[in-house]
Amino acid sequence: MDLTPPPTSLADLVSPPAGSKMRGRDFVFGCGTSSYQIEGAAHEDGRLESIWDRFCATPGKVLRGENGAVACDHYHRLEQDLDILQRLGVDAYRFSIAWPRVMHLDGQPNAKGIDFYKRLLDGLGARGIRAFVTLYHWDLPQHLEDRGGWLNRDTAYRFADYADLMSRALAGHGDVAAWTTHNEPWCSAYLGYGDGHHAPGLANPRWAAQAMHHLLLGHGLALPALRANAPQAQHGIVVNCAPGYAQADTPEDRDAAHLFETYQNRWVMDPLLQGEYPADLWRYWKGAEPLVLNGDMDIIRRPIDYLGINFYSRAVLRSKGADTIDWVRDPEVERTTMDWEVYPQGMQDLFEAFKRDYPNLPPLYVTENGMSSHDRVDAAGQVDDTQRQSYIKRHFAACSRAMDNGVDVRGYFIWSLMDNFEWAFGYERRFGLVHVDFESQQRTLKRSALAYADFLAERRAGKV
Repeated sequence: MDLTPPPTSLADLVSPPAGSKMRGRDFVFGCGTSSYQIEGAAHEDGRLESIWDRFCATPGKVLRGENGAVACDHYHRLEQDLDILQRLGVDAYRFSIAWPRVMHLDGQPNAKGIDFYKRLLDGLGARGIRAFVTLYHWDLPQHLEDRGGWLNRDTAYRFADYADLMSRALAGHGDVAAWTTHNEPWCSAYLGYGDGHHAPGLANPRWAAQAMHHLLLGHGLALPALRANAPQAQHGIVVNCAPGYAQADTPEDRDAAHLFETYQNRWVMDPLLQGEYPADLWRYWKGAEPLVLNGDMDIIRRPIDYLGINFYSRAVLRSKGADTIDWVRDPEVERTTMDWEVYPQGMQDLFEAFKRDYPNLPPLYVTENGMSSHDRVDAAGQVDDTQRQSYIKRHFAACSRAMDNGVDVRGYFIWSLMDNFEWAFGYERRFGLVHVDFESQQRTLKRSALAYADFLAERRAGKV
């Protein structure tokens, strides 16, 4: 596949198709980050230890033993990074709050930590940028993990307390358009407690199922306080989803694709939108059913104003026998440096399937979409990330097609604003629109960022 963009205007390198509903002024364009991946300042102003601090300090868990102690030093370079957001011209910025930064061990607020987010929101507001605020992007305070973490039902109630505190403390600062309870509870539950790839590094499907239940319970418990404290904002949750495709058109491979989508998508979507866990999940994970108390599912399925979808790739599946599946890797297809297949059509297929399967599907936002690549600053001081430019343009087109077919998508956030700490992969995988030299902390807008900025400027000027 030729990934060289056509020789047109810079804005056209990433812009949605002509006539797309995405070009309307009500559609929200942005980019996103998360606290542990960019903030640094891990030991300053009363910030507590998080599960990712502990996980990174455990030998063999993170590539090259790297950690987020400094990351992009965003905590100290806030104004510079806000200026970059203004240069991009985004409508909104999606970021997360570090729970360990804003509360003391006794649960009381940490004023210094909270002040950082007040300054962040005020800075966004001064630049006319709306805020999409995520409460939990995986950095659980370690002292809560020491008491069982998300395996402990009490953590769901502590999360609701935290949501109440932050939505009260940040009221009146900036323009908070949306509050998100959790980012990707699938990753927190499965990668953290099911296979151990992420913090806290536990590995048992039964633990994953129980952790998921408490994560979703915490989401539902937090909603009333968020609505009371921030009635002007939207309130929702962000899930990571991927479509599954059968390798062969056989009953066995179709069932393998179904099982994949059950544990990848429906494990989260069904309780949120239907108030129940999918029965076929327990075919895949026999005996892993969580402890569910009376009334829990009614709390979990409380109405939400929007659903964020993080989309990156797809899976091709084949059966390995009864209730077991195997991922098929085609070595010939385009991939990113995460080894994820580039398949934009999967976004359209996924969104249209959700519209069909969930009659009460709320409006959608693409809250993460992007790719990692081996980006380098060249001798001229530029980063021409050709594959990313093509990736963005093709995914914009897929989203546009889904909207043409009736899917209600309200916004699109590219992941991510800048290169950052990529969890267990350390600093090797670069997802950013902005290149970061992690030694000097020099920021360089990649060509994809410049093209995105030009498109957004033309849109504001009514030229697209």
